[in-house]
Amino acid sequence: MGLSTGPCTDTPAPALSVGTAAPEFETVRNLFDSFLAQDRQYSAQLAVYRNGSKVLDLSGGPGLGPGDITGTYSCSKGAAGLVIALLVQDGLLDLDATMASYWPEFGAHGKDRVTVREALAHQAGVPGIAGGLALEEFPTPEAARRLAALTPLWRPGSAFGYHALTMGILMEELCRRVAGRSLQELFDERLRQPYAVDFFLGLPEDEEPRFRGVLFTTVPDSAFPDSEVPDNGWLDPLSLAGVSGNAPVSSILELPNHRVIRAGGMSSAGGIGSADGLARLYAAATTGVEKLPAFLTPATIDAMTEEQVWGLDRCSGQDDAFAVVFMKPHPGRDFGSHLAFGHEGVNGALGFADRGYGIGFGYVPRRSEEGRTNGRAQRLSAAVRQACAESA
Repeated sequence: MGLSTGPCTDTPAPALSVGTAAPEFETVRNLFDSFLAQDRQYSAQLAVYRNGSKVLDLSGGPGLGPGDITGTYSCSKGAAGLVIALLVQDGLLDLDATMASYWPEFGAHGKDRVTVREALAHQAGVPGIAGGLALEEFPTPEAARRLAALTPLWRPGSAFGYHALTMGILMEELCRRVAGRSLQELFDERLRQPYAVDFFLGLPEDEEPRFRGVLFTTVPDSAFPDSEVPDNGWLDPLSLAGVSGNAPVSSILELPNHRVIRAGGMSSAGGIGSADGLARLYAAATTGVEKLPAFLTPATIDAMTEEQVWGLDRCSGQDDAFAVVFMKPHPGRDFGSHLAFGHEGVNGALGFADRGYGIGFGYVPRRSEEGRTNGRAQRLSAAVRQACAESA
């Protein structure tokens, strides 16, 4: 006879995360908990809305709990892109008009034929300003003036390259020119407040106690931590990656930890929020949330999310795919179905909508992460989509 090892039990191990998960998404919670178990320094938030209802709202690990907010980097571009979508929907902005028709100064040095569509798909050839901009310059008209005066670094429309920080200047100046308001004001009044979105482009002083600074083990010298740099780690500030990353003035990863960036709401990288804020924002755009209807029409979503470019990014040296402002999934960044659109942050944060599954997704880590195809955000997204498919 075999030795008894005590009574058998099927009681699952206690969850390491806190928050809620609908029964059909328990497998996603288990995956999130496995990340927490593997790395006790790991902390993050995960939120998902499905067909307008919240089905996941989780946080775990040290230093990023429920109610906390942190930097999301280029997820900010996705939030700003939704404001641009509203301007298109309102008839104030024509994607096929030239940038110069709204912003005459932008037409200097052969940029007069650059369309709004091209500029907002990283094709204008103005990924940065050699020598960089001081942080306090980004939300000012001086930044727009200097950008408009640039000679493009490639023939506009012939290639694309990630405009890591200047994309925000382009979007902000378009808002000022066509709406007479700042992009940050429009975001706050038309999106954040009416839809109770926990995401800010311009963090008010009274929200500062909720902010948790981004942590990182090392600070890359580049906006593109996965791309190759010389063995000594030095990034040439006059290289395309250096120009796009505002080298040598600032490190991309340090941006949201500066109050001037949080307060100014730099729409390229200064957004502060929670995973729930990102997920709810994208759900509000596409499915609506709770009893509030979607703020974008299907026709507007189609216009904004049609893929414009795919292939080798001139600045990062990686494969990328962009719609108008938004990132699109592709084999190297497999975050959703072909109907998905959103934006990642250089720290590993991710926010997107996927109309194929009716979801709004938000993931925000406290400590900066690397990895795209096999990153935690992409693995969680795949698990969410699988749960949706199995429960359909």
